[in-house]
Amino acid sequence: MTQTALADNRAQRESTRVDGANARSWQLVSALRVEDFDKAHLGRADQIILDMEDAIDTSFKQQARENVLAWLGGGGRAWVRINDWTTIEWSGDVAALAGVEGLNGVILAKTEAAEQVTDTFQRLGGSTPVIPLLESALGIEDAADIARARGAFRLAFGSGDYRRDTGAENVPLAMAYPRTKLVLASRIGGLPGPIDGPTVASTHPVLREQAADAVSMGMTGKLCLDSEQPGVINESMSPSPADVSWALEFLSDFEAGGRVIRDGSDKPRLARAETIRRRAEVFHIAAG
Repeated sequence: MTQTALADNRAQRESTRVDGANARSWQLVSALRVEDFDKAHLGRADQIILDMEDAIDTSFKQQARENVLAWLGGGGRAWVRINDWTTIEWSGDVAALAGVEGLNGVILAKTEAAEQVTDTFQRLGGSTPVIPLLESALGIEDAADIARARGAFRLAFGSGDYRRDTGAENVPLAMAYPRTKLVLASRIGGLPGPIDGPTVASTHPVLREQAADAVSMGMTGKLCLDSEQPGVINESMSPSPADVSWALEFLSDFEAGGRVIRDGSDKPRLARAETIRRRAEVFHIAAG
């Protein structure tokens, strides 16, 4: 593909991309796999994350950083997962990324305190969004403070490292507490719904099941590990055409009735209907 054609394809994809506040699928791409950058960027993921953290051995951190800077400098756009605030790599990451064109924001690995978010935000220049990735017992317990930190844009769940830290199993019951903490913290901090951790299994039924579990808890996005997962996640984390039909009908009846609250169930249903309508507009989902 010529550079002109690539630039045109990138521009076209960006014109249809779901913004970070509403994004459902967040595809992680190793910062060493340069050949996958454009494929992911032009794929079905709402947002992509170039990963300079867990996917990269310490001896290759500088190469990963150079790969990311070169691609962003060549017209790419992405989020970047940077190293944890307690490591020496963190300072190099933020120094390299500050002010870089094409950087949508950063995912701050292993966040455990509000000041880590604020420090990252300020070092990047005070305008680059920061998504704290909460991956430990301490991070989950301090989620509300982290959500209210200056620079925090949206919370994300590092479910794999959380299980390693706590010994929890990857089952809905064990994951219900941290997911709920993230949902409540996001509400307290005035942030969009949080991003769930990735599903390692490659089968679509398992992915759909885990995405549905996250949605039922109030999460609105999900990390993913390959180009096959975004389509499933986008569908699973969007209102269905039937949901949209119900919402529009309910809102129409409510308007026709003079917006009068009839009983205690009307306000929760009204809030749900308005949320569905808004998300249907963002994701271009028609009633059915």
